[in-house]
This record gives sequence, structure tokens and C-alpha cells, in this order.
Amino acid sequence: MKHINIAVENIKCGGCENSIRKEVLKQTGVLAVHVDGEQQLISITGDDDMDRAHIALQLERMGYPEVGHNTVLSKMKSYVSCAVGRMSDQAPEANP
Repeated sequence: MKHINIAVENIKCGGCENSIRKEVLKQTGVLAVHVDGEQQLISITGDDDMDRAHIALQLERMGYPEVGHNTVLSKMKSYVSCAVGRMSDQAPEANP
């Protein structure tokens, strides 16, 4: 079992946290994700197949780059990701 922390930029709200959590959980080997928006820190637990570099790249593509790598484009992407996360928080659950 592996545990990694990735300090990122641009986490603004629960919508951001939701988007990050959902995307990171899709990555190979990831078992659990905790997003601390206040600390701008993502804690990930996974198996030996978990690839930190790949996860960091996915976060950057979403607009949440590692600390020190922020750009105007990253900031813009994070607003889109944030909005998607907020909408999915408010979407009604589908009834089977």
C-alpha cells in the first residue's frame, strides 16, 4: 500500500474538491482520496500500480498544478473543473 501527498494550487471550493476526488479515483491503483481545500493538499492511498507522476499530470490538466507550476491557463481550467464539480454535487440522484 502506498500513500502520497500532492500539494496543488487553485482549489477554491467544494466543487473543486469534488472534481479532483472523482478524477483521481479513476486513476489506476488509487483506492482512496482526501482533498483538503484549505491546505491545498491531496492525500491519496493506493496499491503498487499507483503512478504519482500520472496523477499529478491529470491534476495539472484539470487546472490544479503542483505548487509552483501555476499559470493563467491552469487558473482558467480550474474554474471550469470547479463548475462541473458544483453541478455534479447538485445533480439529483438517478432512481434505479
